[in-house]
Amino acid sequence: MDWTLAGGLVAGLLIAVVTAPVGVSGAVFLLPVQLSVFGVPNPAVTPTNLLFNVVAGPGALWRYRHDGALRGDLTRRLVLGTLPGVVLGAAIRVFALPGPDVFRILIAALLLPLGLWLCLRALTPAHHRPSLAGELAPRPLTALALAVGVVGGIYGIGGGSLLGPILVGRGLPVARVAPAALAATFATSLVGATAYALLSLMSTGEIAPDWWLGLACGTGGLIGGYLGARLQPRLPERALRLLLGGLAAALGALYAAQTLN
Repeated sequence: MDWTLAGGLVAGLLIAVVTAPVGVSGAVFLLPVQLSVFGVPNPAVTPTNLLFNVVAGPGALWRYRHDGALRGDLTRRLVLGTLPGVVLGAAIRVFALPGPDVFRILIAALLLPLGLWLCLRALTPAHHRPSLAGELAPRPLTALALAVGVVGGIYGIGGGSLLGPILVGRGLPVARVAPAALAATFATSLVGATAYALLSLMSTGEIAPDWWLGLACGTGGLIGGYLGARLQPRLPERALRLLLGGLAAALGALYAAQTLN
């Protein structure tokens, strides 16, 4: 038990240091570790991931708020859009979709090419790059956040790992997207973890989170997220885009491999 908690703390810390600078909580990469290494049952792994986001989120968010990066309409719209979606996603996960293979396929089909494109674009000289569409209008942005919230509620990924690559892919700077995406991830994870705890009272099976492991991973993520957010201003935009693209491509490849297996 002590080894499991110590391992969860270290895993959460290392993952959050790498992912926080680009607005990804790291829960998507922690999920296979929980399943394969720590043996968290399915679907309890989903609310455990959400619990990790709740505990880990304030570390990076405090640092971003200290730097003034959380101000603006983007954060508000992402949070308001994803909140109702994550509740719907949690209900779908428990009552209608215990094995969300179709969502893994869709996420892989979205993130793998998008991540590769972000990397390729970051490596292309500026004068050779095509112009991007820019920021979404308010209503499409809210609709996107709602859809991402549903997927996040189903698979316990919070939403930042999807919102970040999509918005950066449209031309927004990583430094602006990352704090907003993490804020949306934290808010939806808080609501989603609560929804799963309540749904566990109305359903059979392993639905409640693994509290101790989630808290251990989250504590590591709290420290790692703060360190990652503090590191972000020291990284050039090109490096941040490469990191985000690499994470998105890796996540897409991971989901594709899980589906094939």
